[in-house]
Amino acid sequence: MRRWLHMAVIVLALPALAQAAEPAANEVLIRMDERRARAAGIDVTRVQAEAGTTQTMLPGTVIVPPQQLRIVAAPAAGLVEAVLVAPNEPVRAGQPLARLRSTDLLEAQRTYLQALSGEALARQRLSRDEQMFRERIIAERRLLTTRAEADFARTTLQEREQMLALLGMAEADIATLKSSRRMAAALTVTAPEDGVVLETRTSAGERVAASAPLFSIARLTPLWVNLQVPLPQAMVIEPGTRMSVPGTQAQGEVVRLGRSVDPATQSVTAVVEVTDGAGSLRPGQVVTAAVALRPNGTPQWRVPAGAVVRHAGKSWVFVKAQDGFRAKPVTVIAETASDSSIRAGLAPDDQVAMRGILTLLAELTDVYGG
Repeated sequence: MRRWLHMAVIVLALPALAQAAEPAANEVLIRMDERRARAAGIDVTRVQAEAGTTQTMLPGTVIVPPQQLRIVAAPAAGLVEAVLVAPNEPVRAGQPLARLRSTDLLEAQRTYLQALSGEALARQRLSRDEQMFRERIIAERRLLTTRAEADFARTTLQEREQMLALLGMAEADIATLKSSRRMAAALTVTAPEDGVVLETRTSAGERVAASAPLFSIARLTPLWVNLQVPLPQAMVIEPGTRMSVPGTQAQGEVVRLGRSVDPATQSVTAVVEVTDGAGSLRPGQVVTAAVALRPNGTPQWRVPAGAVVRHAGKSWVFVKAQDGFRAKPVTVIAETASDSSIRAGLAPDDQVAMRGILTLLAELTDVYGG
């Protein structure tokens, strides 16, 4: 009787043992006995637990946020008489940047003065006809026609005035032109807002076309740093991740992680907004940033750099099992020439393959697919 009970316990335990031996849904079991593993030169090592925040160093480039960059263009075609600012010079809104002599400006002033005279004449005609209509000298139809002509003359004058404003004439200059009727041959190009002149694209004596870019002006606080994040590490970079630039006071956090991958470098772009210490950075500067990777609840381990392989868009390690190896996908958060920091559901006594990886990778390709 005891013998049958003992056999029953063994039979009931077999399914549980078989289930424990099965790999997880995202793992691949590679069956390999000890003799074959030794022949392939496979060596294993025990994983080392890591705790706390991990830093990784990533390359990046400092840029000006697009909404803070302004291109000042020539309002009209003409000759640049003088350039009044230099690159890297701070400017205030309305500060003169250059003087431009333009025949287009003269033509716009001429048509404005012509419209001004036409509008005054139309007002006089309307006033006269209204008086004559009240005295019943003219018919209502003539008064309506005169009113339409006055409205058209007023609209034309407003159009010509807006044209002068588009050409860069200030309201005070337009008022002076209206009162004195003396045309100016040159106009002053001014800064649209406070900032720093990043680039001067013209020089005195140069002829420029209408809308030709003359200056680049930018506000330099805050700045952006475009970090190049290797694809395996992109899964642990998220909005809010803190970044600093060693040797400077610059600090910020990730505001956006790109979705597209650079085919040449297999990296994605993480945009970091630097609000603290932005003055210690320069647009176009190449930096190496320290990115703090916060724990997310998944255990973190350190393994030899050769223990991690890339396959099918994932990073893998080969964990020693009773009947071979379990190819397990992991998240790489930092890499050096000798070690890699990974996040994965491993145990402290797990061992991973560190040499002879090519044989296991070939087996993984056969089982998992390329």
